[in-house]
Amino acid sequence: MRGWTGIAAVLGLAVAAPAGAYAPVPSPAGLWLSPHNNVAVRTGACGAHLCGWVVWASPSARADAKDGGIERLLGTELLEDYAADGSGAWTGTVFVPDMGRRFASRIDLPNPDTLRIRGCLWGGVICRSQNWSRIEQVPHG
Repeated sequence: MRGWTGIAAVLGLAVAAPAGAYAPVPSPAGLWLSPHNNVAVRTGACGAHLCGWVVWASPSARADAKDGGIERLLGTELLEDYAADGSGAWTGTVFVPDMGRRFASRIDLPNPDTLRIRGCLWGGVICRSQNWSRIEQVPHG
């Protein structure tokens, strides 16, 4: 009988654990809209990493990318080779089309519907962050 009491006590502790204690980390995979509502990116697996490709861009975003040397913005990989770093964030490279440059980057999800992208220059001396919003479908227009 003592064995059953011990099992019941363990099960009772498991049930009493706070909600969310074992919640999975939100995934950055999905469809995201830039803070200026001018670019949508679909993120997903690329081999063992996470990547993100432009699936929609406004005419002004396409023109800005062209000024940066990118003739065709749709299909361009903006988020390159992100790997989970064990802290709930991912590190990789972000490509900024209107500048035609790549930067060391980190992404995380402050909440399931917000993707924070942080890109840095010179080993993290100068950094910039943007919060992208999860969307259900590609914008039209």
